[in-house]
Amino acid sequence: MTPKFDFVDWWSKEQHRGTPVVVKMENSKYSLLEIESPTKSKFEDHQNKGKQGNAKQLTWVLLLKAHKAAGCVAWVASGVMLLLAAIKTRLILGQGVAQQDKSKGKLFKAITAFLMFAVLMLCMEVGAHALSWHFTTPHWPSSIGIRDIPHAVYVGWMYSRANYIAPALQKLTNFCIGLFLIQSVDRIVLFLGCVYIKWKKIRPVPVNPSLESDDAENPDGGHPMVLVQIPMCNEREVYEQSIAAVCQLDWPQSRILIQVLDDSSDVETRFLIKGEVNKWQQKGANIKYRHRPDRTGYKAGNMKSAMQCDYVKNYEFVAIFDADFQPKPDFLKRTVPHFRDNPELALVQARWSFVNTDENLLTRLQNINLSFHFEVEQQVNGAFINFFGFNGTAGVWRIKALEESGGWLERTTVEDMDIAVRAHLQGWKFIFLNDVRCLCEVPESYEAYRKQQHRWHSGPMQLFRLCLPDIIRAKITWMKKANMIFLFFLLRKLILPFYSFTLFCIILPMTMFVPEATLPIWVVCYIPALMSILNVLPSPKSFPFLVPYLLFENTMSVTKFNAMISGLFQLSSAHEWVVTKKTGRASEGELLNMEKLAAKPASAIDRAMSESNIDALKTNNATMKPLLPPSVQNPTELKKKKNRLYRKELALAFLLLTASARSLLSAQGVHFYFLLFQGITFLVVGLDLIGEQVS
Repeated sequence: MTPKFDFVDWWSKEQHRGTPVVVKMENSKYSLLEIESPTKSKFEDHQNKGKQGNAKQLTWVLLLKAHKAAGCVAWVASGVMLLLAAIKTRLILGQGVAQQDKSKGKLFKAITAFLMFAVLMLCMEVGAHALSWHFTTPHWPSSIGIRDIPHAVYVGWMYSRANYIAPALQKLTNFCIGLFLIQSVDRIVLFLGCVYIKWKKIRPVPVNPSLESDDAENPDGGHPMVLVQIPMCNEREVYEQSIAAVCQLDWPQSRILIQVLDDSSDVETRFLIKGEVNKWQQKGANIKYRHRPDRTGYKAGNMKSAMQCDYVKNYEFVAIFDADFQPKPDFLKRTVPHFRDNPELALVQARWSFVNTDENLLTRLQNINLSFHFEVEQQVNGAFINFFGFNGTAGVWRIKALEESGGWLERTTVEDMDIAVRAHLQGWKFIFLNDVRCLCEVPESYEAYRKQQHRWHSGPMQLFRLCLPDIIRAKITWMKKANMIFLFFLLRKLILPFYSFTLFCIILPMTMFVPEATLPIWVVCYIPALMSILNVLPSPKSFPFLVPYLLFENTMSVTKFNAMISGLFQLSSAHEWVVTKKTGRASEGELLNMEKLAAKPASAIDRAMSESNIDALKTNNATMKPLLPPSVQNPTELKKKKNRLYRKELALAFLLLTASARSLLSAQGVHFYFLLFQGITFLVVGLDLIGEQVS
């Protein structure tokens, strides 16, 4: 007997309630709150009410999605309007643009020539597409008439492109892909090493952490003699916070000496720095002010000159802090004990921590890079091979290691990496402390960041030329030599900027105009995305900036490639040293806290700084005025900020946008989007918009 299924009776026996739904719309006057409906006895009523409820819910959900979509469109539209307005005011009208350097480098001329060629090819391809001139295997025509000349030129270009240009371009592409894969493997190995360190909880531990002395008459005898150096040059914005932080270090005053090494050329800045030093001297700090009449050798020459003073010969260690660094009071107590019972240790490097990472988009992207550098590169190299590049600041050196390695040399713009390499060749070991952090700043303007990166990427190539014979002759294992030559210098300092610029800024747009040479989609999209994810993992809060980070790193490859070539071939720009501009954004707050900690009798100079709050600081400015020269008492108003135009970035922006237009003819979706967004990123950077404030 066939069973009967009475769905009406089945449903009518159940209690039917509406689905509880809460729909809210942000920034809207409308909202919907539906609670459970009463029980219905008839199926028809329930069905009708259910349909009405579902329709209402669907309507509100659609409205909510439409609201979000409209907000997204409005945000994109505002960004596009901002970009167009910047193009009009800065690029076309030239308003608010700083004076540009008239000289044009060879790289800019090469990019401009490539851009003109790309525009010509785009016009030719569009014309050929309109006339249906498409050939899978081009052949020369049997006869050529006057009307056939354009067609013959196009066929000749197709023939030359397929038989001569494409094979050479494909070989260069494959070569760069190989370098890209090698560098990606290195990046993955470093990341796995960091994971292993976290999993095993590996961290340097001092053999004898105690600093207590057994001599009752000399209780501070267990603390070694430490020299602290603060090199600076015209850094008026940050000198107070740096000097105040170093003077608050928890170390016996009889066992520490602070040197303020001032290379400032500005008379007012020198007066202010010297006044700050005098203030802390009256508080009892063992601090000295030293000024050089010229900047011979820049930072290396400054520290080399300071180490030749007679009064520093009895000191065993030297701690170095740049002008914007603010060490915590326990910095020396957490770093110096590692040297005890470890005679082979030359350097203890601390990690940087930044006070202005959320200032704008540029600072956020820098935080991603530097977090990976310290968390992964420095920590892994320090844990497994006891060698890494000295960061130039926030580190403590054994003075004996400095002297045996030749001391500070003025031959490159990366004196920190230079001394680290020479010390490693002498057999000295390094330690990186990831849990000891020192506050500092990152550049907030693209101009300052660009100059910093130029110095950081041209200097290593200068150093590589100078150190290669010494590395080969050094009495260290062949594994250490291979690591220093192939990984430390070639792969991470030369190959990385080379393939980044060549692959994504030259080869990728060329493959759009020479489609016979192909660049796989996994090279354009998947592998770079994976590498970017690995870079962002040490700073998880930066995940929303993953895509901008990927595009910006490709944009910076122009500056890094240019700097690498400059240093490798000893061009004039390789020896440029421009002090990175600081803002001193945290100077008032940090300084007030440090002043509050310094519970000592205040003199007339001491009272120039408030020990309570910012209002008191502003009030006491009247007390400070008589101590300043007249020119400082009446400072001139700050000039309005002027933006710069970066020609190489703008030329590459138009080149990539032209290539994205050509990719539409080839129906290459991923390539089109990558070229489009990368071109827009170059345009934003070229117009000096990357450092604008963002919330």
